[in-house]
Amino acid sequence: MNRIDAKFAECKEQGRKALITFITAGDPNLSVTQEAVLAMDRAGADLIELGVPFSDPVAEGPVIQEASQRALAAGTTLVAIFDLVKRLRERTQKPLLLMLYLNSIYRFGKERFFSLCEQCGVDGVIVPDMPYEEKDEIEGVAEAHGVYSIRLVAPTSHERAAKIAKGAKGFLYCVSSTGVTGMRSGFSTDFDAFFGQIRPYATIPCAVGFGISGPEQAKEMQRYCDGVIVGSAVVKVAAEHGESCAGPLYDFVRSLREGMDGDTK
Repeated sequence: MNRIDAKFAECKEQGRKALITFITAGDPNLSVTQEAVLAMDRAGADLIELGVPFSDPVAEGPVIQEASQRALAAGTTLVAIFDLVKRLRERTQKPLLLMLYLNSIYRFGKERFFSLCEQCGVDGVIVPDMPYEEKDEIEGVAEAHGVYSIRLVAPTSHERAAKIAKGAKGFLYCVSSTGVTGMRSGFSTDFDAFFGQIRPYATIPCAVGFGISGPEQAKEMQRYCDGVIVGSAVVKVAAEHGESCAGPLYDFVRSLREGMDGDTK
């Protein structure tokens, strides 16, 4: 069983929602990223996404764009990120996903990329610039290596939501708002209507992301879905504390977990 399936099943059995966190790999360097991931693991993150830095991250807001630039300036490469995943696998069995752009996979080579995902312990990939209609570009080779290609569905997907949900693996990444990633003070999306479009067709868990900035929003959003994804807010903490970010990230992720669990501590 893929670790993603196992983790969502565990969360369901325990009566809680999954907390999924994102961090840009290599910002400020890969050693810090390793400690940051392990800190988030200890703090209660159920799944962790590693962002592969890219020169033109079209789906990202300024926080993650700037983190991507810092990581690239530090010399972060995809090969080095695979090495990081191998090291992490010696210390955690939480699901690890790579979030990256399609061009990065093409340049690396699809077969080589997914083969290394399998060898190193990557459970899934999220490719935000790959439309559903182009899913066959990678899904076949990903599945051959036991890696899930996570599909994204947005409030603007409308009638396409049924197609996107059908045959999806791991979890559906439900984009909370149109536009790019980034922390938001509020949402204009009608989530009852949005998830009403998705739920009749989804046979796997749904997780909502884009814009969730703190414990209160995470607690509110989990009412609609099976998991909550927090990205830019995590990257912002990492950026503010640099090489000393592991402790503050532990505290922040712990606050998210406690907020979702209704902990009053």
